[in-house]
Amino acid sequence: MTFLPPLAPLPPLRPMDPAPAIIAVAEALQPDLAQGAPIDASRLRPEMERAFGGSDASGAWDWKLAYEAGEVALVLFLRKFGRALLARAGSPAALMPILTKVAGLLPSHTRRSEEMERFQQFSTPLPMGLAALAAAQITPRDLVLEPSAGTGLLAILAEIVGGSLALNELASMRADLLQLLFPGRPVTRFDAAQIDDHLDAGLRPSVILMNPPFSALANVEDRTTEATARHLRSALARLAPGGRLVAITGAGFAPDTPAWAEAFARLTETAHLVFTGAVSGAAFARHGTNFETRLSVFDKCRGGEAGGITADLRQPISPDAADLLARILREVPPRLELEQDALAGQGPSSPFPGSPVPAARRPISPARARFAVRPAQVLTPIEAEEIDYALRDAAEDGGAAHLSDAIYETFRLQTIDIPGAAAHPTKLVQSAAMASVAPPKPSYRPKLPTAVLRDGLLSDAQLETVIYAGEAHGAHLAGSWIVDETGDMVSAAPDDAADAVRFRRGFFLGDGTGAGKGRQSAGILLDNWAQGRRKALWISKSDKLLEDAQRDWSALGQERLLVTPLSRFAQGRDIPLSEGILFTTYATLRSEERGAKKSRVDQIVDWLGADFDGVILFDESHAMANAAVARGERGDQSASLQGRAGLRLQHRLPNARVVYVSATGATTVHNLAYAQRLGLWGGEDFPFATRAEFVEAIEAGGVAAMEVLARDLRALGLYTARSLSYDGVEYEMLEHALTPKTAPHLRCLCRGFRHHPQQPGGGDGGGEHHRRGRRAERVGHAEPTGQIGRAVCLRERQAALLRPSAHLDENPHADRRDRGRSGGGPCGGRPDRLHRRGADGAASGRDPDRGLE
Repeated sequence: MTFLPPLAPLPPLRPMDPAPAIIAVAEALQPDLAQGAPIDASRLRPEMERAFGGSDASGAWDWKLAYEAGEVALVLFLRKFGRALLARAGSPAALMPILTKVAGLLPSHTRRSEEMERFQQFSTPLPMGLAALAAAQITPRDLVLEPSAGTGLLAILAEIVGGSLALNELASMRADLLQLLFPGRPVTRFDAAQIDDHLDAGLRPSVILMNPPFSALANVEDRTTEATARHLRSALARLAPGGRLVAITGAGFAPDTPAWAEAFARLTETAHLVFTGAVSGAAFARHGTNFETRLSVFDKCRGGEAGGITADLRQPISPDAADLLARILREVPPRLELEQDALAGQGPSSPFPGSPVPAARRPISPARARFAVRPAQVLTPIEAEEIDYALRDAAEDGGAAHLSDAIYETFRLQTIDIPGAAAHPTKLVQSAAMASVAPPKPSYRPKLPTAVLRDGLLSDAQLETVIYAGEAHGAHLAGSWIVDETGDMVSAAPDDAADAVRFRRGFFLGDGTGAGKGRQSAGILLDNWAQGRRKALWISKSDKLLEDAQRDWSALGQERLLVTPLSRFAQGRDIPLSEGILFTTYATLRSEERGAKKSRVDQIVDWLGADFDGVILFDESHAMANAAVARGERGDQSASLQGRAGLRLQHRLPNARVVYVSATGATTVHNLAYAQRLGLWGGEDFPFATRAEFVEAIEAGGVAAMEVLARDLRALGLYTARSLSYDGVEYEMLEHALTPKTAPHLRCLCRGFRHHPQQPGGGDGGGEHHRRGRRAERVGHAEPTGQIGRAVCLRERQAALLRPSAHLDENPHADRRDRGRSGGGPCGGRPDRLHRRGADGAASGRDPDRGLE
């Protein structure tokens, strides 16, 4: 019998550096949080096994790492959506249930590791982090130090309100995580109990957020009650004079506890204890402990000041973080004024602003101590600069201004030059009528983030739209008007009439597919956003287009969740947003008053305010066609509900900056009734006193008059209409060689098609099918079997669907050179090659009647 000695156990599969794997897991989990999906062990385990290349049973990872991956996913979620959540909530109290719900999506920490026990690594729960953030009152001028940064849950909250960060973490794996999560931020690896001894002398934070170990010290095996006091003493020594320290400690760490009386006497030699409050152990339950905790706030004394205790020590323990937050908002005073050399530098204002007080500590009035976010405080300036451009004289164009005999001309900037602007990624064209006139020389200078020009987020053609929209919005239409209480009736009024209003001029963006109407719309909104107009309304045809609007807004570097659907707010209720872009549809807009519930138009007007001067974007504005009563072939046609709602909104908000966006502005002149802000009638730019005169004159002129109208609007700087050129689109015929087997099938199908009965109702339907069947029978390259029948039958439908319409300024052909050719790419791009199959070789272009198939 052969004896085999037992094999030595295999080493565990633990990776040398788990931090990148944890980041990979967190990135996979973050979309779950965004969708509100709970993350349990069954969701977490496969992601950990995939990232670490093995199971927890094999030793590749343990559940402490899995829990930390969940916390890192929460950090990534807050980095992506945190600012929008802050702005949308409007106050810390309103934000608390939102963050509590998000934090509840992560699994409870039911398993501990040896390292977790030894260093007491219990991360700060998100609701407690929000309470600490409210107490800290961080501004963008602050340098925020977190001496025990852990997985970054406190640090990310400080980051999203604008604070600069300095992070420290002794545990090597967590420090590696912080360096990956906060690139470019200093991450040190010192013992936080001696942080003042190790940090560079020039690093002087104005705010310190800390959740130190309650009784654990580095390199000390036994527990010591001195751990918390040592961490706080070292942190206070490092804090700048006038700075604020917010600490989460054990509930027993209080000045009225005899064991800690001496420690607090030392701490308050150089600081004021301005608040302290205990909270039930339920606050940390999901993070692996039921230990009762306490949040304390210290303000460091400035030169010549004496410290002390001003906090109310008689308050009972709070049952949860929400109750603790309510106490903080009532009792925590404003921060002291900092010395100039302690400031991190001026930046955007914070959604959680502090109010530094220049004098020494004074009694706090309830109104001053209340920590509420008001609309004026929410405004967060973005780093934007004026877009500079040079005016161009017609004489400078030379031969470039020469028009050919083509129907469409290549688009170019005619009146301005924008240095540094990127060319549009695809060649654009405009009709010869539009190209024959140059828009007026503008004077308006939009404000946009530097990256828009630097990174080519908007092309030169798109920037021109932003400039001319701003130019149009800088003027008002002629005359004064009285709007009745319903918003439906408008009548002329003397200029000095008490209730008279003047309507701000609007702008019409009529670009076709591929010019980027959505991106240009977002650019107009961003320009106004940068200038402090932080409310806007985006109306479109379908709620499915919300994602498109959010995409276009985020493409310019902005938070996509600032585009909020109106459907989130019940009809008749107040909209609680202090800023944002409200997205709705025309179908929602037409919702009338129902019982005690006010109409959607009233709800929107109440949110925007009667003096609203921000942007109202009517995307797919042709959906408001028939906004006024019109005479049809069968008598008068009543106005459509959504057209009337759109007009009512324009009447109720006379100072709004209106933008109409549509590639098919109107199929008939009657349908332009919604475009009241263009001043087509009743003004000085056009010779029509009333809408009826305008309709009669343009109808008499036909399509040519519509084209002249578009040209004149372009000359006034109120309209632009570009579309993709078909220049460069290539065509290739695909041939299918018939075999002796398949040829009889084709002949059989063609004979059946030839005998297809004539279309009911007369006409040439059957004869045309007959002729095409005979022609197809003679052709030697076509597809076999049943596909050819479907292809031939669909031809008529395709031609009907794609036949050009007599719209305001729309023609699917780019220029005369492209006649008989088809093409066009999806929005934002251009195909390099189009492949088309046909029964009769029509791809070669022999039959001009099929140019749009």
